[in-house]
Amino acid sequence: MTDNSNDAPVAAGPEPAPGSRRSGRPALRPVAEQLARVLDTIGTIAPIELALLDAQGLLLAEEVHADAPLPGFDNAAMDGYAVRAVDLRQATEDHPVVLPVVGDVMAGARSMSGMGPGLCMRIMTGAAIPPGADAVIPLEDTDRGVARVAIHRPIRTGECVRRTGEDLPAGALALGQGAILGPQQIALLAAVGHDRVLVQPRPRVVVISTGSELVDVGRRAGFGEVSDSNSYMLAAAARDAGADAYRVGIIPDDHARLLDVLDSQLLRADVIITSGGVSMGTADIVKEALSQIGTVEFTTVAMQPGSPQGFGTLGHEKTPIFCLPGNPAAALVSFEVFARPAIRKLLGKRTVQRQTVEATALERMESPDGKRQYRRGLLHREPDGRYSVSLIGGHGSHLIAAMAASNCLVVLNEDVTEVSPGSRVTVQPLMLAQR
Repeated sequence: MTDNSNDAPVAAGPEPAPGSRRSGRPALRPVAEQLARVLDTIGTIAPIELALLDAQGLLLAEEVHADAPLPGFDNAAMDGYAVRAVDLRQATEDHPVVLPVVGDVMAGARSMSGMGPGLCMRIMTGAAIPPGADAVIPLEDTDRGVARVAIHRPIRTGECVRRTGEDLPAGALALGQGAILGPQQIALLAAVGHDRVLVQPRPRVVVISTGSELVDVGRRAGFGEVSDSNSYMLAAAARDAGADAYRVGIIPDDHARLLDVLDSQLLRADVIITSGGVSMGTADIVKEALSQIGTVEFTTVAMQPGSPQGFGTLGHEKTPIFCLPGNPAAALVSFEVFARPAIRKLLGKRTVQRQTVEATALERMESPDGKRQYRRGLLHREPDGRYSVSLIGGHGSHLIAAMAASNCLVVLNEDVTEVSPGSRVTVQPLMLAQR
């Protein structure tokens, strides 16, 4: 795999405006235009039914109603004694009311006897209120008697009682379509008796690294060889975006082999991501192979790193394919800018792009005119709650250690050529360190 993406810094100077040409070279496509093309192409995935825990983090694809009231019966909110409020009207600390205890009501009891006037029953939290009782006096307001109990205060009707249907009445909407299934929502679905739900599934993302120079991780790279870090990085990034990701290994610079592998992966892929082979070198087989079958458009985007981009669809199902540059930083930036929003759209998310924050630049920053630059940075939270940011590493898109030390991308727009220390810049957090 040859990757000739020009990610080195260039002198600030006039660049062709979008839509213009210079020296016969095609104009650079704006980032926003390329992203719009991607998102316009991305469709939807049919909902599937999953078990509750498998559905965690996904969007509900149906409305769920309570088939029965929640709670399903009046029950005790505290450990104490089931009583009639009228029997305790005269109770005080100095002159408690003493009632006979005629039984125990345990949580989970399927049947019980009732109680008459002037009597009470010991009751556990969650146990059904026995017939004849209308309140629960907590243990701490009594002497905790077994055969007889002294109660030191009056009580209101309904006190410490969870009423039938007070959480949800029968037939009420429990969760609407599009709800995100977090732990609380999973609990509610279980409470209303749904062990399986219809959800928008996780996209299946297949990740392929190309290049005859690549070797599998675990094997020591020899002279001229490079460990395949991209497939691990992109698979992890896809999972972080919410997808199920699969690595299919390394494809050497072999046109026919690449097409065979792509064809074999179409049955299980909702998205395919390749890295490498998209520039202008003689061994850039991804661009060569896919350009010939006319399914993928290769273009130069006005961004740095990650200028060479390929995107299109494959097969009868029109599976989206992203052909990203091979340099690690360029591949990750390209994923963040184009592939991650596509995955989020397939998940049904309303917000497909990461939220950005404004931060104070702690150092001088430069960017080429006419290109949107994404610099690796370290985002800090200041004592006053505001953000500041410093750069990590140089411009080179091969700097993996610098990439690993960063937690954000500093976004310098196309019309920005220089940022002075103390100026405000746009930052896209990737991972805020938790200490």
